Amino acid sequence: MEDYRRPEPDEIRRVPDVLGASGHSERGTDTTQTFGHDSDLSFIPFGSDLSEAELDAIEALPTGAALLLVRSGPTAGARYLLDTDVTTVGRHPEADIFFDDVTVSRRHAEITRDGANFELVDQRSLNGTYVDGERVDRAALRNGAEVRVGKFRLNFFVSPADLALAADA
Repeated sequence: MEDYRRPEPDEIRRVPDVLGASGHSERGTDTTQTFGHDSDLSFIPFGSDLSEAELDAIEALPTGAALLLVRSGPTAGARYLLDTDVTTVGRHPEADIFFDDVTVSRRHAEITRDGANFELVDQRSLNGTYVDGERVDRAALRNGAEVRVGKFRLNFFVSPADLALAADA
């Protein structure tokens, strides 16, 4: 039978602080688990294997909006509408795109919108942010781009109306 009693003060031992590389105590800090090596993050395009529902969702996007489709990871199949000027991505519960996984930093990245143009900005995440297989600090997102955040692989799609306008310009 397990003992669920409260420990007496003389039974409690203090664990010595562990000093990290910065020389500061790392006890009690929130950490992000590193995700293997860069070779684990190789770029393997998905191609055009979109479901009918995903194609319909992309087709229905209004001008000035975009869609992120989660292709692999714990939330594969999820869709995120990008229709604001700044969208936050991370493990923090208040992030606009919340990825509850230790390979994602609390404040991992931001996606900014300027008109119909979108840019991904890494927020000094531990595992980095990748666009089309390249680790980036910031990168313009083009239609069909693959984005990696921790274990999550996503594809970015802009509104077809904005694609048509860009083609006419």
